[in-house]
Amino acid sequence: MFTREEDLPRARSVWDSTARTNFRKSMWEAQDKAAKITSSQDPTTWMDYSPVWMRRDYWESLCYCWATGPRQERSQAAKRNRAAHLEKNVHTSGLVFYATHNQKLHWRTRREGLNAGSKKKEAGIKGGFVTFTSPNPRIFTT
Repeated sequence: MFTREEDLPRARSVWDSTARTNFRKSMWEAQDKAAKITSSQDPTTWMDYSPVWMRRDYWESLCYCWATGPRQERSQAAKRNRAAHLEKNVHTSGLVFYATHNQKLHWRTRREGLNAGSKKKEAGIKGGFVTFTSPNPRIFTT
């Protein structure tokens, strides 16, 4: 597979990244499954439903960590923020490329007679991609 010695660090890096991603996904799935079985979002009720691939004492300690402290504080703060700013939480099914956003913005500004500069600031342009935060993303017509 990797015949050259200089390929090994890169291979290790890719392996670590893949393993980390897969483990994170497996943990989310285990949490989801436990929440569905117990019909509860309280991690302390999940303790009896550990995944088969994890030691029970590890699962119980994770459930305890998820139920207390900073994680719960962040979770509650995020819920409050989402509830307080409903207009900012419009899901657009992924990122919108800058060119696509620009075209939609052009049509909208022509139709509504708005200042394009202020709308670009509202849209939140980041790194060549734009997540459009219009309250109704389906208002665009061609």
